[in-house]
Amino acid sequence: MEHFISFLLKRFSLVLLLTTLAAVAWAQEVVVTGKIVDQNGAPIIGATVIVKGTTTGVSSDMDGNYTIQTTANSTLVFSYIGYETVEEQVNGRTLINVSMLEAFAELEEIVIIGYGQVKKKDATGSVATVSSSDFNKGAIATPMELLMGRTAGVQITTNSGAPGDGATIRIRGGSSLSASNDPLIVLDGTPLDNGGINGVRNPLSTINPNDIESFTILKDASATAIYGSRASNGVIIITTKKGRMGAPLKLNYSTNLTLNTIAKKPLVYSADEFRTLIQEKVDEGFIPEGAIDLLGDASTDWLNQVFTSAMSHEHNISATGSIKNLPFRTSINYSNQNGILQTDNMNRIIGSVSLTPSLLDDNLKLTINANGTKMSNTFADRGAIGSAVSFDPTKPVMDNVTGENYGGYFTWVDSEGYPNGLAPSNPVALLDIRSDESDAMRFTGNFQADYTMPFFPDMKANLNLALDQSKSEGNVYVPYYASWSFDKNEDRDGGTRSAYEQEKKNQLLDFYLNYNKEISSISSKFDVMGGYSWQHFWENSYSFKTNDYQSEETKIDIEDKTTPSEYYLLSFFGRFNYIFSDKYIFTFTLRNDGTSRFAPENRWGLFPSYALAWKISEESFIKDIDFISDLKSLVSH
Repeated sequence: MEHFISFLLKRFSLVLLLTTLAAVAWAQEVVVTGKIVDQNGAPIIGATVIVKGTTTGVSSDMDGNYTIQTTANSTLVFSYIGYETVEEQVNGRTLINVSMLEAFAELEEIVIIGYGQVKKKDATGSVATVSSSDFNKGAIATPMELLMGRTAGVQITTNSGAPGDGATIRIRGGSSLSASNDPLIVLDGTPLDNGGINGVRNPLSTINPNDIESFTILKDASATAIYGSRASNGVIIITTKKGRMGAPLKLNYSTNLTLNTIAKKPLVYSADEFRTLIQEKVDEGFIPEGAIDLLGDASTDWLNQVFTSAMSHEHNISATGSIKNLPFRTSINYSNQNGILQTDNMNRIIGSVSLTPSLLDDNLKLTINANGTKMSNTFADRGAIGSAVSFDPTKPVMDNVTGENYGGYFTWVDSEGYPNGLAPSNPVALLDIRSDESDAMRFTGNFQADYTMPFFPDMKANLNLALDQSKSEGNVYVPYYASWSFDKNEDRDGGTRSAYEQEKKNQLLDFYLNYNKEISSISSKFDVMGGYSWQHFWENSYSFKTNDYQSEETKIDIEDKTTPSEYYLLSFFGRFNYIFSDKYIFTFTLRNDGTSRFAPENRWGLFPSYALAWKISEESFIKDIDFISDLKSLVSH
């Protein structure tokens, strides 16, 4: 009996050992590689490979190849936009190649238009949409950088390389020689004031690019007429990200560390080349011999003195999800950007919250958006660039002789020792001893209610209340001893001391009704919208400028010094859209704008527009041609 028990124990121990070794082997980590291709064998770039049930994942490279570390018993999930998701059990394999099939489920793309949305195939105007998947990648400081070069007919040119600087935006070119050619910017249904904010290079830099879901660009008259004369240069509609009902909590942190350098410097003479040039011109008789005596002994690269390699960093934290029936999204963005021109800097923090609850059996959909920004700017004197190009490279940056009375910086002086007004200013002095700083705060937010009437489900009512408010202040200081601002008659009258303050408010109330009905018996669809808009613009600003020694007590409080300015914009608008047989579309748009800026007899303006469209791709003689996915003929005015 003892021998039998001993035999069983040995056999059981052996089985237990083999089972344990198998489990360990099965749970051990393996490195899986492979290639992801489509049904034609072409590599799929940027496909996502995730270990199922985890957040571990990678993307395929330019050749469709991927490498991921996982466990031998895990499952890999392969996904890509427009393709069916594939799941593969690893089962200890180290090579898994995947062929993905296109997802042919037809999704009707919805595009945002003025005061509503429409199916892309039913749009009669020229409308382009750029979603987050198509945005430019990299270190993005302002929303417009996401859009640059991403859609036809939209030209975006940055004004400079300064941190957070603005951009010139043209949609299908300019339309005016004297008035503004800038498009109307609409943020979550709120038309923004294009007047700018004092002390902020670009008003759009107060919007976190990481919060943006999509851009919709309205290009032609039919698409833009719903916004009236303000939209004569096109419209850019910005839609921010929102939470989704039932979505799990998702936290995201991203950071960018950027090193900016000047791509190409202007070609200028070195000190030795400049000395040789002057000597040649003296020998040729073009300049007097005394010019040689004006040259210095230094060798200064003035462009290197004013330009630098600028290190910038950005951090973005966001949380999105749903608490019971309350979808939410919130984010915080911090950015500190230095410019390649010495002393240029932008320091910014942005916080945003978005709530999108649905009530009354989803008949009432609410949207609450709030965005707050605090920004500090240091502006470098851009005149230092031109001065660096033209300044004598044989002169030093600092010189106690010529610069004795001018902060120690080398200065071209006349026979009396005063600054020579015809000579360029010392580029380094322009940056070092000139101070130009600002602080700004901005709040944008809106409350939107969209109600589907349960007793009349074809009718919807939409109310939008919005506020855009900003406050900024700044100062510029140039000391009396600055050579370019020196007063040789009375020393204490030189220099500059200036300050400015500004407050702005943009208040909005929009209300419209939308009726959407399909009548199959006559193969017709009707989409009718009509509404009212009230917008109030208010501004109060103040500035003063004096010399360096003027007392700060001369500054009078903004409320005592200025009279606020304001104006109102009232509008009635409507749109009628008719589709027959899903092929022929007619759209008529009308807006009546009234502004308090004009005299009562000239206060109102009527802006009509119409468009006709024929969806040729829906015709029987085109529909079966595989290489034509969409073909439409448009006429608009």
